Amino acid sequence: MASTHYPELKALLREAALMNSVSSLLDWDQETYMPHAAAPMRSDQKSLVATLAHERRTSPRLGELLAHCESDKSLTKADSESAANLREIRRDYDLATKLPKELVAEMAKVGSQAQEAWKVARAASDFKAFLPWLTKMFDLSRKKAECYGAPAGGELYDALLNEYEPGITAKEIDAIFTPLRKDLTDLVARVAASKTKVSTKCLELRIDPTQQHAFGQAVLAAMGFDLNAGRLDTTAHPFCSGLAAGDTRLTTRYRDEKFTDALYGTMHEGGHGLYEQGLPKMDGEKDAGLFGQPLADAVSLGIHESQSRMWENFVGRSKPFWKWALPKAQKTLSPKLKKFEVKDLFAAVNTVKPSLIRVEADEGTYNMHVMIRFELERAMLQGDLAPKDLPEAWNARYKDYLGIDVPDDRRGCLQDVHWSFGLVGYFPTYTLGNLYAAQLWEKINADLPDLSKDMGKGKFIDLREWLGTNIHRHGRRYRASELCQRATGKPLSPTHLLQHLETKAAVVYGL
Repeated sequence: MASTHYPELKALLREAALMNSVSSLLDWDQETYMPHAAAPMRSDQKSLVATLAHERRTSPRLGELLAHCESDKSLTKADSESAANLREIRRDYDLATKLPKELVAEMAKVGSQAQEAWKVARAASDFKAFLPWLTKMFDLSRKKAECYGAPAGGELYDALLNEYEPGITAKEIDAIFTPLRKDLTDLVARVAASKTKVSTKCLELRIDPTQQHAFGQAVLAAMGFDLNAGRLDTTAHPFCSGLAAGDTRLTTRYRDEKFTDALYGTMHEGGHGLYEQGLPKMDGEKDAGLFGQPLADAVSLGIHESQSRMWENFVGRSKPFWKWALPKAQKTLSPKLKKFEVKDLFAAVNTVKPSLIRVEADEGTYNMHVMIRFELERAMLQGDLAPKDLPEAWNARYKDYLGIDVPDDRRGCLQDVHWSFGLVGYFPTYTLGNLYAAQLWEKINADLPDLSKDMGKGKFIDLREWLGTNIHRHGRRYRASELCQRATGKPLSPTHLLQHLETKAAVVYGL
């Protein structure tokens, strides 16, 4: 007779996932349509839902069922899906049970309050107004890290990093970032010394956000994002939320000038959205499939970011993409774009120039923004940098790394929403995503020799299916490093990203 332990375990996990999806829906609403006056009640709602979800994730019954399943040889056969599922369920359970429910509730409540404070402070460029909330969130994040415990030979930051990129450490990140920074600094310097000057006039047209939104939705549809199972809205800071099976929400932001900022923000979140829609959460329109199980979750944020950065940069900033997209942009956005050619758009969106805003940075300098945040949040968590000194430290690094002066906190240390709700350890995954994306892209082009030709016609189905087969459908069956090895035949290496950036700079700047 088949054991009932595994079905019951999966049923409990689904309950916990449903509660988490309610929490995510509250987050999405707070970032999009919630009136400001609702903030106090929202923080109470978030705290209650976080507590209920945590209780389900840490219930003694779940622990009992997990132990029974782990002793069932039919479920733990090497390389089986059930064995991978149980491995990841154990990881999640062990981590969750280290956190007191009071801490989970407080982080949810304070995080909700801090988000609203961040919105107001950012708009007014008033760091002092946000400082008490930043201090609270880092104090709570430190308590959370202490509950998890630093790994042997590691540091507290590793405990939080492990939430987003399982198994990697701050020292390993350092070992990647230090030589990468040197190589990128050299590339930026050679670009600056180039006699080739790239015109960006094609990006300076003022275009109504409504038209930009329509264009973005058309691009999403071409990418294969199912707008019947998702939507695109506006917010202060773009994000993607895979709420549940059949419900993936994207957001972006618009301004009249430089329409490509919103376009690439939309494509970036669309890449995340394709990953979420490609995970085996749903089996048919009525069956929730593996929703709630690790096999239906993304393996890591580094891999998640590889999907978004690939669509944003490797697809969206390519000549084939603009061969297809420019005629549509001329029709949808502005007839003034008709005086520009594909080569003009390609060069303009691939300029390398230090700038203030991370989400609007070019490929060549983007990782510098990430490195700065990694160093600062690591120092604040360790207590080596007081939150009150963040603006000074931020501005000093921007001057050192990118050679630019930060004019105000709105465009400085208040530009990102992450720290307001405790996403400490998240930022390094952006650069890991770039590294994964470059390595995957090289393999994809080897496997799909007609990809460039197809992209020039707006045909992205083969690319989407390759990603679905090699990345999306696996969920968390393999850890990120193993998934990379399986998909590309090689361990992760920064050489692929550097080669990609060097090749593009050579074309644009004649290096």
